[in-house]
Amino acid sequence: MTDAPKIAQTAPFPIEVEEGKNYFWCACGQSQRQPFCDGSHKGSDFTPVKYTAEKTGKVFFCGCKHSSRQPLCDGSHKAL
Repeated sequence: MTDAPKIAQTAPFPIEVEEGKNYFWCACGQSQRQPFCDGSHKGSDFTPVKYTAEKTGKVFFCGCKHSSRQPLCDGSHKAL
């Protein structure tokens, strides 16, 4: 069984992304580079989630690590 992720923040991370670029979202909540992975998950059951930007613009990456739309925010932080 996987431990629960650490809640990085109870709000999404608004990030400007570039079309076609890959981003690796931190799923464990331990990264010092939130919302992106810095390898802090090593030794755990967590793995980063790859996100490829469909278009250039702002997206909202999940900060609470509980979204059902990972790596994007679905509003789950409002229930925490």
